[in-house]
Amino acid sequence: MPVRPIVSIALADCYDDAVLSDAVSRLFADLHINEKIRPDMRVLLKPNLLMKRKPEEATTTHPVLVEVVIRELQQHGITKITIADSPGGPYTAAMLKGIYAVSGMEAVAQRTGVCLNEDLGYGVRKNPDGITIQEFTLIRPVLEADFIIDLPKLKTHGMTVMSGAVKNLFGTIPGLMKPEMHMRLPERERFASMLVDLCETVRPGLSICDAVISMEGDGPSGGQPRTTGFLAASENPYALDIVLAHAIGLLSGDVEMLRQAIERGLSPDLSDICQTGDSLPIFTDFQKPSAVKNLDFSNSFPLPRFLRSRILRQVTPLPRIRKKDCIGCGKCAESCPAHTIRIENHRACIRYDQCIKCYCCHEMCPVKAIDIQSGIIPRLLEKRGKEQPHG
Repeated sequence: MPVRPIVSIALADCYDDAVLSDAVSRLFADLHINEKIRPDMRVLLKPNLLMKRKPEEATTTHPVLVEVVIRELQQHGITKITIADSPGGPYTAAMLKGIYAVSGMEAVAQRTGVCLNEDLGYGVRKNPDGITIQEFTLIRPVLEADFIIDLPKLKTHGMTVMSGAVKNLFGTIPGLMKPEMHMRLPERERFASMLVDLCETVRPGLSICDAVISMEGDGPSGGQPRTTGFLAASENPYALDIVLAHAIGLLSGDVEMLRQAIERGLSPDLSDICQTGDSLPIFTDFQKPSAVKNLDFSNSFPLPRFLRSRILRQVTPLPRIRKKDCIGCGKCAESCPAHTIRIENHRACIRYDQCIKCYCCHEMCPVKAIDIQSGIIPRLLEKRGKEQPHG
């Protein structure tokens, strides 16, 4: 009989160093992590460093959690520790340096003596068992690590519904190769399948989610911070995400990558996951992304699959930029895999007929000027042959 995956919960009501130190120590003990690591190992910490945001904005993994995990590893004799991520946008030294500084990772590295990755190299790792993708280009620290600790932030996500341990690993793909993946796999089902293939390729040894303050609404960058008050950890990233989904009022079937992970036998569903430690907080009023809320109606009608898919394509929400708030920085155009966005008169404009609805522009807007709204109006404009400025 398969071993039930364990997810450990530790309540933590703030980012106080002592509070998180105690919580992380309990997580390590519950999961017997000291039995899986050795002093000679090269350990990679992979936080969520999506973009240049301060810790209090709840977009990135909090630096106190990263520092506490580092100290826990150092107490077990680990000295070769690297913090690495490939954030949204180009994978450049300047981009990394800016994000490390603003997110607090630079200060963490200075205090603990660990390495902040500045190596822009990458390579290929094959996964012949992949369903959708059989090989991935990954940043070099992933390829060189003996043990990977995935440190996601609990957030909603416009395309994948939720961002947790599995989605966080998308940041192991370098730079603008991520938008290329969106372009190759615009359908949600195939994109979710790719994320499961990627997780099986990277294979983190441990995942610890920062759910002290999470993000609800239009995450992963445009939502609102929400105090949820806990950390959660597991050796099985799918089981961890299934428990996290339950905490914010989602079923496993609501999150396509988790549905597929269960279908592949990579994790049981919630009832067969062993939860240990503190009681899991449940937030039934946690706000979903607009893109998901606007599609909820589709589950209310017993439509044939082919017809349901056709209707969804017609009414799937589209990104709309508030013209008065757009600063014309071009981050949306830079991140658009379909190259449908351009800057005109210092404002972003889109070709809706070419939009693949990946919401990368919404994700990467530094001033949160992009909303996800019903696709009906933009499609009417499109049929009239217009190019509609966002706003």
